[in-house]
Amino acid sequence: MFAAERRQLILEMVRANGAVSLRELARVVQTSEVTVRRDVRALEAEGLLDRRHGGAVLPGGFTRESGFPQKSHLATAEKTAIADLAAGLVEEGEAIVVGAGTTTQELARRLARVPGLTVVTNSLLVAQALAHANRVEVVMTGGTLRGSNYALVGSGAEQSLQGLRVSRAFLSGSGLTAERGLSTSNMLSASVDRALVQAAAEVVVLADHTKLGTDTMFQTVPTDVITRLVTDEPPAHDDRAATELQALADQGVQIAVAGGSAGPSAGPGVDSVQAGRQPRRDVPLPGQRRNHGAGPGQQLRSALLGEQPPGERSARVADLRRR
Repeated sequence: MFAAERRQLILEMVRANGAVSLRELARVVQTSEVTVRRDVRALEAEGLLDRRHGGAVLPGGFTRESGFPQKSHLATAEKTAIADLAAGLVEEGEAIVVGAGTTTQELARRLARVPGLTVVTNSLLVAQALAHANRVEVVMTGGTLRGSNYALVGSGAEQSLQGLRVSRAFLSGSGLTAERGLSTSNMLSASVDRALVQAAAEVVVLADHTKLGTDTMFQTVPTDVITRLVTDEPPAHDDRAATELQALADQGVQIAVAGGSAGPSAGPGVDSVQAGRQPRRDVPLPGQRRNHGAGPGQQLRSALLGEQPPGERSARVADLRRR
């Protein structure tokens, strides 16, 4: 493929999807990420797109939202690794809320194996993934169906969440920055996500590395409310994504990196783990303390889940209730 053909295809993909990772562009045009990065740089110089952390977006600073068919084919391996790791945070008999998105849909498929679980969701895709799970109760919000992402939104969805109290909320979004937190491109979706956050004592964000450093129109979860981020390992050359991860960790967000190795891209407070395996480095995540009196199994659980002291947990729950 000639350079002009590659760049035209890259441009068409970005226009169709709003945001595309360099890894995905390289796969589609069947060339190296180095070549794709050079093409993206040339297209940016012409004002046809903007470079972002590990990818390219529509010009103008804010990405628009892609439809479900486009999202479902982006960063699929990364979403699978993130879902595998995030599922390990959920305990038997727990009550949680799960928001809409392709990554949360992958999580729901794994939650079908957790007995006694109660899942509150506004996502038809999440509910469908759990529909035939034994001993998993699914509670749907009300609301108006938004066909582009198969989610229930509007005042009906928000009102149905009033008075609800669960242990954790698992949310995805269109972008995540240390400065602004999680954001999305649709006002109705953002409003429901904020209602989901109000119902939870802890907030877990699922976001692959292509969303790090990307900012979109409507803030859903400010950084100081995010308890944990589960993400994948950024490519070695993606210094900006690694910097964003470190900035989030510096603000107290507990970081879990799925399927990676603790290499140069991982700084203090960023824990690199593989789903179902022990973390390679026994270091506390931000806000976590070591449990010196616990046995090896409890210490591993604390390292994976980032457990906080009871006083800090109670203060966090009280703060979220006041919100």
